[in-house]
Parts: sequence; C-alpha cells; structure tokens
Amino acid sequence: MKKLLRVAGILAAIIILFAVGVAAFYFLYYPKVEKAPQLTVERTLGRIERGKYLANHVTMCIECHSTRNFDYFAGPIVKGSEGKGGEHFGADEGVPADLYAPNITPAGVAGTLTDGELLRTITSGVRKDNSVLFPLMPYSRFNKLTDEDLYSIIAYVRTLPPIENTPPKSKINFPVNLFIRAVPTTHTSVPEPNRSNKLEYGKYLVNAAVCAACHTPMEKGQPKQGMDFAGGREFITTFGTIRTANITPDEQTGIGNWTEDF
Repeated sequence: MKKLLRVAGILAAIIILFAVGVAAFYFLYYPKVEKAPQLTVERTLGRIERGKYLANHVTMCIECHSTRNFDYFAGPIVKGSEGKGGEHFGADEGVPADLYAPNITPAGVAGTLTDGELLRTITSGVRKDNSVLFPLMPYSRFNKLTDEDLYSIIAYVRTLPPIENTPPKSKINFPVNLFIRAVPTTHTSVPEPNRSNKLEYGKYLVNAAVCAACHTPMEKGQPKQGMDFAGGREFITTFGTIRTANITPDEQTGIGNWTEDF
C-alpha cells in the first residue's frame, strides 16, 4: 500500500511539474509580437469620417464597446454610451470566460495608450502590459486592414466624448488563458484594396466586418468545417433563440436568387 502511495505521489509530482512547465513556457515564450511602434496618427477630417464609418458600421467597435438596450429586438446602442465599455460576454456566447468590453473613450483606453499601442492592441490583441485579449475581439481579422483604415479608426476613437467608466476586469478560464497567448502575430502592412473592383473590395470589407463569425454554424465551440457563411449560428436572446441566415449563393436556402437591389 505504501509503495502504491509513493508511486501515486511521484506521478502527481510529475504531472504538477509538467503543468507548471507548460504554463511557464506559454508565459515566457508568448506572445511573440514586436513592441508597439513609434507612431503619431494625424487626425484629419477625412480620417475621422472614415474611422467613424468603419467603427460604427463595419468593424463594429462601437457596438461592442457601448451599452445596448436589449429590451428591443436589435439591441440598439443607448445614446450617450458610445465607447464606454462594460458589455459582458460569457457562456451565452459560447465563451469560456467572463469578458467585459473595455472603455475605449479618451477617459479609458484611448486616453492611456499611445497611437502605436492602440495599433498593436487592435491588430495583435496584445495590451500595454503584454497580456493577451481573448480572440472574441477579432484582432486577427483587423490585422488584415490597411494602415490607413487602422489610422482612421484610431483617429476617430480619440474624438469620442470621454466617459468615466471602469468595467470589471475580464477573467478567462484555465487553460484557455494560456493557449490564447500563442494566437497574436505582429502586424504587417497590407496593400490598399482596389475599390473599383467589387470582388476585391467586398472581400476586404467582409473580413473587416467579420461576417463569417455570425453566419457560420458552430460545433463544439468552433466554426463548422465547410459551412462558412451557411448560417445557422444560434444566439440566445430575451426574444428567444435567433439563428443567422445563410448568405451563400445557394438558390434554395441562401441569397442566390437575390438581386443587388434587394
């Protein structure tokens, strides 16, 4: 009996040492991204207007970082809360964490980070203290935005009215909090899309808007293979369970018979 207990103790010690080693590896080796660049974004009217369009209607920064009124079906943004943060994301969204959107107004993130630090956070998901954002913030998608569009978003966010609000600190479940440290990559500039080419520019905007995230069904917490844009992802709301539409060109269940005007 003593021998069995000794063996069990040795095995437990090996497992603990292995777990500590893995944790140390992820904390010491990741994230593998470069330091925030030295950057000063000029806030021109053109950039601010472009950033306003992107942040409100494409990348949806304002939608996630504001208070929304879910007494209404679409959950409209409460006027005057733009950028204040505090929205909670957790088990209902299939997230192994309790996440709270940070305050991105000049009273929050936009007032504490340099332009270079904002750029790294948006594109690489790495905070000033080198901690990593949960990938619900689609930084890997935003990493594919052009520098000019990123600069426009940064310029616009800096013009938001400052709102004093300190959301609770996000908590990510173990061991997910370790594994996500390997996700970020250093931002590399991408070429400007040809806006006269509908296919090329459409692909660029679809990535920026993260359309696939909502319109692809999930299986065991991951997008279902081969079902991109096929719809069927479920969202639990106070109005019941909502399932997203199929936006592929399928003529029976998708938008294959839709005209551009429709």
